[in-house]
Amino acid sequence: MSKRSDLVYFGTLLDAARDARNHAQDITKEEYDASRTIQLALTYLVQSVGEAASRVPMPLRVEHPEIDWARMIGMRHRIVHDYRNIDTERVGSVLHEELPLIEQLLAFTPSDPPSP
Repeated sequence: MSKRSDLVYFGTLLDAARDARNHAQDITKEEYDASRTIQLALTYLVQSVGEAASRVPMPLRVEHPEIDWARMIGMRHRIVHDYRNIDTERVGSVLHEELPLIEQLLAFTPSDPPSP
């Protein structure tokens, strides 16, 4: 695997995480709790982060143990396969408390990664 394609995987993950953070940052807990539309949209964004993480090849994941790959990917699996029992409180906490992932990714991903 080339460094260029490695950066594409990380760039895709970074884009998904930024998108989730940007859409969630101005939404209050009250707005989130009151709107099923907002809950569904933000749940989709968390799912997208997990999907992007699942596409990062295993050797790259091993090189970066500081990122909790299993947790991100597990959340995606939970949303996709157990969609009738999504814990919206958990999704909300992921969005507001657990997206320091962005800073971890920025440590080794250029701000403008190459396109595929």
